[in-house]
Amino acid sequence: MKKKRRPFRGRVKDPHRINGYIIADPVRLVGDNIEQGITDLKEALKFAVEQELDLVEVSPKANPPVCKVIDYRKFLYDQKKKAKELKATQSKTDIKEIRFGPNTDEHDVNFKLKHAEKFLEEGHKVRAYVFFRGRTIVFKERGELLLLQFADKLSEVAKLEQLPKMEGKKMIIVLAPK
Repeated sequence: MKKKRRPFRGRVKDPHRINGYIIADPVRLVGDNIEQGITDLKEALKFAVEQELDLVEVSPKANPPVCKVIDYRKFLYDQKKKAKELKATQSKTDIKEIRFGPNTDEHDVNFKLKHAEKFLEEGHKVRAYVFFRGRTIVFKERGELLLLQFADKLSEVAKLEQLPKMEGKKMIIVLAPK
């Protein structure tokens, strides 16, 4: 003997209107083995009860609102599963920072260049900046030249996202992987 399944009654925190909580009339009825069409709300509810499934308002802003005859618990489970898969496939890009002084030597720049290449190959963005301390603010041109040369040396693996720009005591550029 088949166990009779009770229709799902919605709760306050549910994202969709379900069964008796649907207020739109008439509705467009869709679902598996259902001919699409505009029907009366009472008929749609009656059809859902006959199928032992739930009537769920999927698109309330449509004209007329779209209701689907499905098992609501399974529908919620599938939605959560899809959201979890999307979150897993998203990649978070970090911004790594590299600091220079306006009088940084060529050897130090090359050393930091290798670090920047490694960061860019891993898919991170790189924010390189020259920090001016005290009277070194006089050497703004030297700092800008240093940053532009740094960006030029990384032009094979990175593209310049932001040209040199002063922010307080820092002159900053941003590089993104190609």
